[in-house]
Amino acid sequence: MTFTPSELEVEGAAGGEAVREGAAAPPARGGNLVRAFLRDRAAVACSVYILLIVLMALAAPLLVKLSGYGPLEFDQDAVDPNLGGIPLGTAGGMGADHWFGVEPGNGRDIFARIVYGARVSMLIAISATVLTGVLGVVFGLVAGYFGGRVDMVVSRVMEFLMAFPALIFMIAVLSALPAENRQVLLVLVISFFGWPYLARIVRGQTMSLKEREFVEAAKASGATSAQIIFKEILPNLTSTIIVMTTLAVPGYVGTEAGLSFLGVGVVPPTPSWGQMIASSVAWYAVDPAYFLIPGAFLFLLVLSFTVLGDRIRRLLGEGTA
Repeated sequence: MTFTPSELEVEGAAGGEAVREGAAAPPARGGNLVRAFLRDRAAVACSVYILLIVLMALAAPLLVKLSGYGPLEFDQDAVDPNLGGIPLGTAGGMGADHWFGVEPGNGRDIFARIVYGARVSMLIAISATVLTGVLGVVFGLVAGYFGGRVDMVVSRVMEFLMAFPALIFMIAVLSALPAENRQVLLVLVISFFGWPYLARIVRGQTMSLKEREFVEAAKASGATSAQIIFKEILPNLTSTIIVMTTLAVPGYVGTEAGLSFLGVGVVPPTPSWGQMIASSVAWYAVDPAYFLIPGAFLFLLVLSFTVLGDRIRRLLGEGTA
């Protein structure tokens, strides 16, 4: 659910090929990367699926109106009370009224909960990725550029957080916090444990970049430390940051789903894919569709982000070779 240091070092090394050149890519290279990306069928397919999920999340209210049932509405006529609430019909009650069937026991529409669950999962994952990216980039740049005591303090904090078994402490922290604003708390907790991994990569590359000639030239021209960090060094880390943030999203999607599955994530009745998978445990034998549908959406989303991140890493590595 969170990246290990070794995984990040591999990605950072690949994404940092451009850094060794010490200069930004020429404008023509952008067009070549786009054409190479469009020729990569796997990358395009993953991008299309991710775009569909994003559009589905954004258009959730409209899609629910078209389907006819909201995520919190109960349809007791769609389940059989004599059999413990098993959905009527085949494949978990799929049909014209309920496109993906209904939840056993209560008759809530699975399609409505899937589209609203996508909104929750994507919002948490993207928000955590943005916050993690900002913290990781800023602290990594500061530690790598200034070195000395600043680097020592930031590095010790990173090592301290990376030494924790993150999932266990996330469960402990979220269990002790109130249920109000749980989505905001999830973003904060995930980001708190996630930023050191990106910061470590940015720090290492910044330490190498600050010795380059263009940085020395900027210093000689009277540029301030902030100008050197954000105008000279940061642009040369763009490819690494893009790859790392792309690979972070599926990790945070999985983290949110896992925490919701364990009962410390999104609080019912707010829809969540992980929460739906957790609820389906008791119904595996009699209604496998209830597990397979949210499980398939979650699996394909994580897979798409992971493959897309890997393809982008390769394309950027080839483009800067």
